[in-house]
Amino acid sequence: MRVLGVDPGLTRCGVGVVEGVAGRPLTMVGVGVVRTPSDAELSHRLLAVERGLEQWLDEHQPEFVAVERVFSQHNVSTVMGTAQASAVAMLCAARRGIPVALHTPSEVKAAVTGTGRADKAQVGAMVTRLLRLSAPPKPADAADALALAICHIWRAPAQNRLQQAVAEHTARRTPQATKGRTA
Repeated sequence: MRVLGVDPGLTRCGVGVVEGVAGRPLTMVGVGVVRTPSDAELSHRLLAVERGLEQWLDEHQPEFVAVERVFSQHNVSTVMGTAQASAVAMLCAARRGIPVALHTPSEVKAAVTGTGRADKAQVGAMVTRLLRLSAPPKPADAADALALAICHIWRAPAQNRLQQAVAEHTARRTPQATKGRTA
C-alpha cells in the first residue's frame, strides 16, 4: 500500500509518501513541504498548494491519501487556512479517484508513539525510527505527514473490516425492515 500523508497548512503543507503493509517494515518513498508566501493573496496560496500536491500525486502515484482532520484551535485564522488546505488535498485526491482518509492528530500520535498526547519531538523521533531514517524529517510538518501515512497504513485494515461489517449488517437488515411494507 502506498499512502500520501498530508499535514495541511497554507504556509507549510507537509507531504510524505510511505509504502508498506501493517506488520511489516515500512519504507519512506518521499517527504517534503509545499510552501506558499504568507503575504500572497489567499486564492494564489491555495492554487500553489494545489499545484504542489498535484506534483506529488503525479510523481508518487499513491493508492490512498491520508489528511489530518482539522480540529478547533484558538486562532480562527489558523483553523481556516488549515481547513482550506485540507480541502484542496481532498479535492486533488477525489479528482483522481484516490480514496481519502481523515485522521485526527491524537489518532496519529497514538498510532505512531503509543500516546495521543505525544509532542512534535516524540512524533519525529518515532517516525525516524519506524522508517529507519538517519535523522528526523524537517520541518515538523514533513514528519507529521509521514506519521499520517504510517497511521493510515496501520489503521486501514481494521477500518476496512469495520466498514465491511457495517455494510453486511445493513444489507442483512434492509430486506427485513422493508418486508411486509408496500409502496
